[in-house]
Amino acid sequence: MNSRPEATSAKIIVALDVPTRAEALRLVEQLSPHISIFKIGLQLYTAEGPEMVRAVLATGARVFLDLKLHDIPNTVARAIESANELGVHMLTIHLSGGRAMIEAAVAARSESLALLGVTVLTSMDQSALRETGIAGAMSEQVLKLAQLGAAAGINGLVASPQEVRMLRDKLPAQITLVVPGIRPAWAEKADQKRVMTPRDTLVAGADYLVIGRPITAHSDPVEAVRRISEELQS
Repeated sequence: MNSRPEATSAKIIVALDVPTRAEALRLVEQLSPHISIFKIGLQLYTAEGPEMVRAVLATGARVFLDLKLHDIPNTVARAIESANELGVHMLTIHLSGGRAMIEAAVAARSESLALLGVTVLTSMDQSALRETGIAGAMSEQVLKLAQLGAAAGINGLVASPQEVRMLRDKLPAQITLVVPGIRPAWAEKADQKRVMTPRDTLVAGADYLVIGRPITAHSDPVEAVRRISEELQS
C-alpha cells in the first residue's frame, strides 16, 4: 500500500467518546488538520444534545452520529428526519429492528445522509450472542443482518474487523464498511472483544476505521494519529 499520509488519515474516524463539549471541541481543534470525520455517540449526545453536533459541524468537520436507533418504524423515521436537519454525514440504526424499521429509515434519509446498519456490537462474543437467544455462529448472524440491510437499501454497515473480509466478499461493492474495534498493537484492548489492528482491518476491506481511546486517551492525540497513519502506509 503506497497511500500518502493524508490519504490514510482520511480513513480514520475519531470517536469523541468524552463526557463534555469542552473536551470534545478541544480534540476536534487538535485533530482537525488531520481528521475530517468525528463520531458523536450516546455519551456525548446525551450530555450535550444537538448543539454538540452543530458545534463540531461549525468547525468544518463532518459528523458521524452514532445513536444506533432501534424503535418502531415511525419513531426511527422521525429521528432520521431530525438528523437530516442537523446535517450529519453518517447515522447508525440497529439492523435487528427488522425490515419494516430499516425501510422506514431508508425512506426518511436525505441524499446527503449515509445510513449505516449495526450488525452485532463489537463488545459481544459468541457466548454473549447465545445469551440473547441466537444459537447460530457470530458470522452467520452478522451476515444475515448485513444482507437484510443491504436488501432494504442502507448505504453501509458497522461491523467488527473480524467480519470485514466476509462482508466485502458477500455484499455489493457499493456498501460502505465502517469498522470500530480497531486497536493498534501498542494500545489496550479495553472492552472490545472482536478487534484487529488498523492495517489488517484496512487490508481486509474496510472503508473507514473508527478509533477512539487509542487516540483520544493518548497523551498526544496528534502523535497517535501519526503513528496509526504510518502503520496504514506500511
